[in-house]
Amino acid sequence: MNKKLLLPFFVMAAILTLSSCSNKLKPLSEQYIKAEPQPLEAIGGQVPVTINATFPAKWFNKKAVVTVTPVLRYAGGEAWGTSYTYQGEKVSGNNQVIPQAAGANVTMRSSFAYKPEMKKSELYLTFDAKIKNKTVKLPEIKIGEGVIATSALADAGTANAAIGADKFQRIIREAHDANIMFLIQQAELRSNELRKQEISDWKNLVKNADEAPNQNVAIEISAYASPDGGVKLNTGLAERREKNTSTYLGRELKKEKVDVPVDARYTAQDWDGFRELVSKSSIQDKDLVLRVLSMYNDPEQREQEIKNISSVFSTLADEILPQLRRSRLTANIEIIGKSDDEISALAKSNPSALNVEELLYAATLTNNASEKEQIYTKASQQFANDYRSWNNIGMMRFRAGDLAKAEEMFNKANSVKSNPEANMNLGLIALTKGDKSKAEQLLGSASGVAELSEALGVLYLEQGEYAKAVNSFGSIKSNNAALAQIMAKDYSKAQQTLDGVAKADAVTDYLKAVVAARTNNSGGVISNLRSAISKDSSLKKEAALDLEFAKYVANADFTSLLR
Repeated sequence: MNKKLLLPFFVMAAILTLSSCSNKLKPLSEQYIKAEPQPLEAIGGQVPVTINATFPAKWFNKKAVVTVTPVLRYAGGEAWGTSYTYQGEKVSGNNQVIPQAAGANVTMRSSFAYKPEMKKSELYLTFDAKIKNKTVKLPEIKIGEGVIATSALADAGTANAAIGADKFQRIIREAHDANIMFLIQQAELRSNELRKQEISDWKNLVKNADEAPNQNVAIEISAYASPDGGVKLNTGLAERREKNTSTYLGRELKKEKVDVPVDARYTAQDWDGFRELVSKSSIQDKDLVLRVLSMYNDPEQREQEIKNISSVFSTLADEILPQLRRSRLTANIEIIGKSDDEISALAKSNPSALNVEELLYAATLTNNASEKEQIYTKASQQFANDYRSWNNIGMMRFRAGDLAKAEEMFNKANSVKSNPEANMNLGLIALTKGDKSKAEQLLGSASGVAELSEALGVLYLEQGEYAKAVNSFGSIKSNNAALAQIMAKDYSKAQQTLDGVAKADAVTDYLKAVVAARTNNSGGVISNLRSAISKDSSLKKEAALDLEFAKYVANADFTSLLR
């Protein structure tokens, strides 16, 4: 064939070939993709990842649409992340446009719900690409491996459930008053005042308290004069009222053979009593009177200024001042309750002899969990309408790991009376079920509960808010508190907390090994893992998968420990 005739054919073929090549999408090289963090890490029940990718110049076809999706694959399953779609310059659509000539950098953020199987996993980037209506197959790219799951060691079931505390008081202090009234500018005791039922009842109260084997009584006499009449006059008047009252009372106590301490004093002008009575009254211009009291410190000037308020002074003279001309008798009585030994003995032999406060207190006197629960059960039988006994049975079941029974008791406590302790405890139950939203709601209804800060610490820990968790735990020494400090990268504090855990368990030692690994203490890794595995052999398998210890896989002691 004539070569001149063939030349146009070859040129056209070359053009078509080049055109065809330019329409293809080549596999994207791994060098253009970076996933962070490496390895992935579980935070707040999620495994977040940020993927930074580059579409290099001249890679993206102008008519192409490419959807990129991360997928985390693990034994028995896989989890798909958020898809991002990009398009070429000649595609009509609302996706991010990638210029063919310049290319572009893109950022893709995704998150996977954490599962324990993800500790051993592989992260891939997958592509769904089309040029016009034609599918283009692009190979997926491996961009990560494994998940650090230290945060998953948080355990709401080990937190302290809230106790419905008793209000037991060994010594109950009571004050009982009676008043002997006087006429204006007089100090003589009047027979009608001494015969009042109030005085008779008060004297009987003192006598009975003195005779009771579990009571102590002391008496105070406080004699007063009203603020009118001048300081000199009222000083002598109040002094005589106190003396006459003391003489009378001494005679009465001797007659009844009551020997108790008596402390007597007098107040010349009872301005405090005057202010209190005026503030509680409904007299006209009382605010003006109170203002005068606050403006002037000199008693005589005060008295004169109040007398100048003519509209109210007559009312004061008739209604307020007579109540201040008195001797007040106060019986300070201490009622001494049962001893700890008596309460403990009765809780076992005759619980019906104890009131609810004594019975709830009895449970605090033993460290035996079974005995505690038995006492709370007796309290629930005797005082079924007191929510604390039901809550405390639930508390004991929670400590024993019987969460179903614990939840039943907490709900029972709330059915008797809605209360913050049961709400907090139900919040912990919700956390053990992974329901952080419900837990947050319940803990928000538990203000004032002593144990709330620890429960909130666990909530924040499981939400991945590590700084808030550390702050909420405060000085609490627990595995959860130490875990929060580890996640906040305060390893020194975490070590101190773990060293202070009262009942160290396998998880305590395991966390110590994590701290050692993060601080390059190989000896600490081995010794603490050995201790952890001796307490819980299942941790051998966990340690083998845990990327916290990845750099020790070549360590002979480490590998020997995990055989």
